[in-house]
Amino acid sequence: MIREQQPALSLFSIGMIALGTLSVIYRDFAYNWQPVPPFHPGREALAVACGLFMVIAGVALLFRPTVAIASRAVLLFLLAWLCLKIPALIVAPQIEGVWLGLGEIAMLFAGGLVVFARFSGLEQASFFKRFTGTSGLQIARILFGLAVIPVGLSHLFYVKITAGLVPSWLPFRVGFAYLTGVGQIACGLGLLFMVLPRLAAYIETAMLAIFAFLVWGPNTWFASAPKMSGSPVGPRFPLTAFFITWIIAAASLLLADSLTDERSDSDKLSKQRTTNDSAGRYA
Repeated sequence: MIREQQPALSLFSIGMIALGTLSVIYRDFAYNWQPVPPFHPGREALAVACGLFMVIAGVALLFRPTVAIASRAVLLFLLAWLCLKIPALIVAPQIEGVWLGLGEIAMLFAGGLVVFARFSGLEQASFFKRFTGTSGLQIARILFGLAVIPVGLSHLFYVKITAGLVPSWLPFRVGFAYLTGVGQIACGLGLLFMVLPRLAAYIETAMLAIFAFLVWGPNTWFASAPKMSGSPVGPRFPLTAFFITWIIAAASLLLADSLTDERSDSDKLSKQRTTNDSAGRYA
């Protein structure tokens, strides 16, 4: 594995394992983050199977002999997860909350694409090579940048809800809602237009980490009342929200680390072209 990406990849794997474990324990999918339509019989069995897949794939990502096959399987799984958001987008594209849900999973998918681009070993495959190496990382960067923007906009569209999620002991809760929304939009634009993109990805990672622990931290797992109005009582919802935010933050960190590799790969290619031109000029 690439040494610089080991911590981010480990965090990504831990998030996959944790979410999979929740699916196995509760025999269900990840609420509205994983909107599998209700059907009987077999829905619980499918949820458990998907949970086991996430656990096994998450473990496999941690080891060199299995990381290539695991990165391929995880990308396909996350693509299916992303496709679950498309029906709602077709039905209600005017609702910002729908774009929020799509954006969150698209950020997660972009992280999976970074893993695929770095570790899949399909650089020589005729179809998949465009999603590996520098080209794959560029696609992941653009996708992540686009996906962050509706997530940031949701803070502005739903200021009261966002402010209500901010811990009560913090001052200026509405201000935090606006600040984080504008901050996420700025990070998305920075990634899209390559304006300090690595810094933008690190800032997004830091914000998501703060959201995970301040909004969905351990104090919410054992609370007698749900943190978000309308969500079910009990630890399952806050735990799911915590690990969803965790794994998206890990995806952002993977992207931030990969931007160095993308730049170095481009520099190497530029130097190689310069060398070849010079050699041809003096041949």
